[in-house]
Amino acid sequence: MQYGFVINQETCIGCHACTVACKAENDVPVGGFRTNVKYVESGKFPEVRRSFLVQRCNQCTDAPCVTICPVNALKKRPDGIVDVDRDACIGCRACMQACPYDALYLNEDLGAVEKCHFCAHRIEKGLEPACVTVCPVGAIIPGDFDDPGSNVSLLRRAQVLSSRRPEQGTGPNVLYIGASAVSLQPGSAEKPRSYIWSERRNTRPEAWPTEVATEPYAREVLNADHKVEWGWTVALYLLTKGIAAGAAMIAPFFGLLGAHVPWWLPETVCLFFTLVTVFLLVEDLAKPTHFYKLFTRPNWDSWLVKGGIVLTVFGALSALILLLGLIGQIGLIGPIRWLNAGVAVLVAGYTALLFKQCKGRDLWEADGLLWHLLAQCVLSGAAFFLLVGVENAASVWAFLVGAVCLLVLHLAARGHSGVTDNERQARGFLREAKIGRFGAEDGLMSVVLLCAVLVTLTVTFPPLEFPEAIALAMQMACAAAVLLFLFAYERAFVRAGQLPPLS
Repeated sequence: MQYGFVINQETCIGCHACTVACKAENDVPVGGFRTNVKYVESGKFPEVRRSFLVQRCNQCTDAPCVTICPVNALKKRPDGIVDVDRDACIGCRACMQACPYDALYLNEDLGAVEKCHFCAHRIEKGLEPACVTVCPVGAIIPGDFDDPGSNVSLLRRAQVLSSRRPEQGTGPNVLYIGASAVSLQPGSAEKPRSYIWSERRNTRPEAWPTEVATEPYAREVLNADHKVEWGWTVALYLLTKGIAAGAAMIAPFFGLLGAHVPWWLPETVCLFFTLVTVFLLVEDLAKPTHFYKLFTRPNWDSWLVKGGIVLTVFGALSALILLLGLIGQIGLIGPIRWLNAGVAVLVAGYTALLFKQCKGRDLWEADGLLWHLLAQCVLSGAAFFLLVGVENAASVWAFLVGAVCLLVLHLAARGHSGVTDNERQARGFLREAKIGRFGAEDGLMSVVLLCAVLVTLTVTFPPLEFPEAIALAMQMACAAAVLLFLFAYERAFVRAGQLPPLS
């Protein structure tokens, strides 16, 4: 059984009765929408046409929001409806990143996400969804797509129906009759700074990337805007997690290269920044006091849960190494450090697998992110050691290896413009993002290259004979600059992925 809608945009008059009925039936707060009507105007005066598109949850056959939810707050019912348990939700908003259709919103009063649930409470009583009963032209047709005799199945067999973003492979179960292509494809129409009856949520939205063309004479004049949900805390989490993982990856080489480093330093760095990472993740939840549900009702398909387990194991191993050192078992530290370095690779890379589950953010799904994260972690860990004055061969070589790998990866990706429209739009936003006066990507690469050259000069060119204090100061300054620009780039990357419209 699979409930869904066929929406006839040839008869829809854009009256918003469905939106109002949905809000009244489900007590949807101001600023949130479970269903809304998008207006797009196409053409040149005097031949201008306005088209409508009714947008809501697609009750996907393969629902990415269900897969990514770490606490099983979203579930696909036997009748095919994707429903939300608001009491279980912890407000991580991962489902909002996974949904390719902007169908979820955060009820800030409850700290939980909400969405169209096909008026399941009415369906269970044999009633139709509220939006169906109020539509004055009968444009919204509900039914079971698995029932060959249902109205929606008959319509699907009788004509070619369209859907929103079919390239995402989610199997949407909201199909359209007569929907215009420019309405169906987010970002194909020009977005104004304000709508005909309302202000945009962001009164100063980013300028549309100049390298991404929109359809000529097409303008989106009404829609439901959605804000950027993951901000600087997620960018900082990527940096702190990178420092912790990078420190663990470098730690075994201290012993191999005979570095004179306090035995406790690497694991202290790992443990401290792991705790900071966990704090940032918990603090970013809409309901931070409910973080324990990750362990009491975990969804093992979600990389948020798997990542939490990886961080827990990583923190436990780091603490074990410190404990062994405190009780005098220094000889056992070396082998466990190699084990912890292996776990650190998972710590560095699991975010790439989490981002792969974000079907709404094509930039984050792009191939190669795993290798970028690994290179950034090695560079971050080495930079932190240099920043605190740990000048030795292991720190310097790790810094240079991380810098070279990151430069090569970015250069290799420069010609890639994106596979989907969403990715092309996101890459356009990323290329136009600024770190001060520099472009985010070019600024990071320039700083990494300059700092790699300066650090190399301090250790491999004896004729220059840098005094030890100056060499150390140069290394510390380079490390600080790299960490600062890495954070700024991560922030631009996380933001750019969320800027392309999904509706």
